Amino acid sequence: MKSFSESYKAAGVDITAGYEGVRLMKEHINRTMIPGAIGGIGGFGGLFELDLEGIKKPVLVSGTDGVGTKLKIAFLMDKHDTVGIDCVAMCVNDIICSGAKPLVFLDYIALGKNIPEKVAAIVSGVAEGCVQAGCALIGGETAEMPGFYPIDEYDLAGFSVGVVDKEKIIDNTKIKQGDAVIALRSSGVHSNGFSLVRKIFDIANKGISVYYDELGATLGETLLTPTKIYVKPLLALNEAVGVKAVSHITGGGFYENIPRSIPDGFTAKIDKKSLETLPIFNLLQKIGGIDERDMYNTFNMGVGMSIVVESSSADEAIRILKANGEDAYICGEIIGSDKQGREGGILVC
Repeated sequence: MKSFSESYKAAGVDITAGYEGVRLMKEHINRTMIPGAIGGIGGFGGLFELDLEGIKKPVLVSGTDGVGTKLKIAFLMDKHDTVGIDCVAMCVNDIICSGAKPLVFLDYIALGKNIPEKVAAIVSGVAEGCVQAGCALIGGETAEMPGFYPIDEYDLAGFSVGVVDKEKIIDNTKIKQGDAVIALRSSGVHSNGFSLVRKIFDIANKGISVYYDELGATLGETLLTPTKIYVKPLLALNEAVGVKAVSHITGGGFYENIPRSIPDGFTAKIDKKSLETLPIFNLLQKIGGIDERDMYNTFNMGVGMSIVVESSSADEAIRILKANGEDAYICGEIIGSDKQGREGGILVC
């Protein structure tokens, strides 16, 4: 017999709804099981057996993040089966910047009212993200918090752990002048800058069902496009070509993120004319009257990741990335710099 509390239910927490949610999400979680995952969900901790064959000095790399106010778009559209992909992407795309293979993922869903079907839809997206990243969803938490969250809203966050051989960590120490900077195309706004996006489009008052010819879709459909997950293509690339640095372009855009992967004394010179800027960013700038620098300091502008490789390896790197489903192209080069710190690590011109 499962536990039940009439008093707790009267206070707004339905334990039985939690049980039903777990039952519905199991089929999605099972999709993520990879060698090493032990036991499934339901215990007090997620178990994973490390296979360290071929790894001399294993280093664990971890990452945690959430979906942010992009969730407001999901609420308005009443569509909850894609934001889980965003949650996974924001974590595993950070981990892969070090060259680590993500192994496990755990999610945390806090909501005003536990509606099992909605929770299962959210987890279905998390599971899809894990499948794309090649990691196992080994646990999580669903917290029903009436009075803290509105009954139709929730927050979603996650945590992932990966492993990399110490001698294969991507750490930017081999960068030199003349190296090529490669752009990986984003799928859209991804999961950053949505407070500004919602303000520009006045979504609270005008809604998200407006169709834009420039987008070829409604605003809501475009904005809810899931964040692209770059794990498998980057793992393939790193096996074949010496990757020198990787930057996941999230909140803070080009100016905040690319310099994080560039050592002092060097600058990533990005050629704006080479960038394949997506229509949503042109629309955001036009409607919002946003300064160009602010655009590059807030959004990914169509580039979800930047990669630094030896210039002589650039063509081969692009071939490998395209063979693995990525739209990759050269967007700049590494030049010398007498400036120190993050701002000195990038030049967009």
